[in-house]
Amino acid sequence: MEGCGMKLESAIRNTSGSPDAVVNALPLPVVVVASDGKIVDANVAAEAFFEVSVPVLKRHSLRELIPFGSPLLSLVDQVREHGGAVNEYRVDLSTPRNPGEHIVDLYVAPLNERAGHVVVMLQERTIADKMDRQLTHRGAARSVSALAAMLAHEIKNPLSGIRGAAQLLEQSASDDDRSLTRLICDEADRIVKLVDRMEVFADERPIEREPVNIHAVLEHVKRLAQSGFARHIRFLEEYDPSLPPVLANRDQLVQVFLNLVKNAAEAIGENAIDGEIQMTTAFRPGVRLTLPGSRSRVSLPMEFCIKDNGPGVPTDLLPHLFDPFVTTKASGSGLGLALVAKIIGDHGGIIECESQTRHTVFRILLPMYAGNGAQARTGARETAMEAQTI
Repeated sequence: MEGCGMKLESAIRNTSGSPDAVVNALPLPVVVVASDGKIVDANVAAEAFFEVSVPVLKRHSLRELIPFGSPLLSLVDQVREHGGAVNEYRVDLSTPRNPGEHIVDLYVAPLNERAGHVVVMLQERTIADKMDRQLTHRGAARSVSALAAMLAHEIKNPLSGIRGAAQLLEQSASDDDRSLTRLICDEADRIVKLVDRMEVFADERPIEREPVNIHAVLEHVKRLAQSGFARHIRFLEEYDPSLPPVLANRDQLVQVFLNLVKNAAEAIGENAIDGEIQMTTAFRPGVRLTLPGSRSRVSLPMEFCIKDNGPGVPTDLLPHLFDPFVTTKASGSGLGLALVAKIIGDHGGIIECESQTRHTVFRILLPMYAGNGAQARTGARETAMEAQTI
């Protein structure tokens, strides 16, 4: 981080010709703050971060764009007072103006050629942390795979014997005892169903994939939801109609999105009068994932989101949301989101959740289908956009 900041300061001080072009080429948000706290310049990445244009940014002070009492303000004052660059890590810059999770590393340096002016550079932690969590999710899925294989062998066979013995006892039992033998059979069946669900994690067979129209999948999921568990909820769609196909197993994608929509509907609750679920698709180049055991990096430009206005996920639960047996439901098994993470991981993608009150987002990033000329049709678009975002 320090090396990157030193290069930035050097570029601003020494570049002749077009320093704006140099700063705009940086993928990290950069703003210049005057002595009175007003923003006097910003790059393209800062526009994307604050979701407003540079002319609008210049009409505001830094204090108006960041949370009240943010450490960034004291860092700016410290740089002005001592004249040296400072760093601060993992600072939350989320505000009502800039909603969602925005955890950043900060680099603040003086702009010596302009008295009292300070350069602020932000490096979002979201993507880096997301990659770290994905490795954790995949490790958890592998642990469940081994556990599922063991359970199938070590538990299902004894359960069959227990159930059979209970059925034999039932034939000669009294009416009072018969209710107990029936309870044994029912509980044995329930354990078998749980083991059957876990056996899905142990399935290592190659996935049958084909080019899939994600919008057709989402419309199918919406129809299923509206005809049943989400009939009381309003659905909103924000689709990019120019998206290329995604190389995936259609049935598994239906399972993924149906699970996410069902969770969203249950979070909103049956008695909510303003419940909303938003389904969005977009082309977002700039995220690349290194595959485990390989040096190749795969681009994940296909972004699909399920958003709801429910109460949100508890903060202490959020980092473990995709771990097996973690659930907020009193009767839940905690395997639904673990299975979703496994399916998305098997497709070479990542899934992440951001949550606050009335704004929970499950975001899926997947590679696009690159066969039959699809890569050629979208390559120019991806290259042009990556020049601004990577």
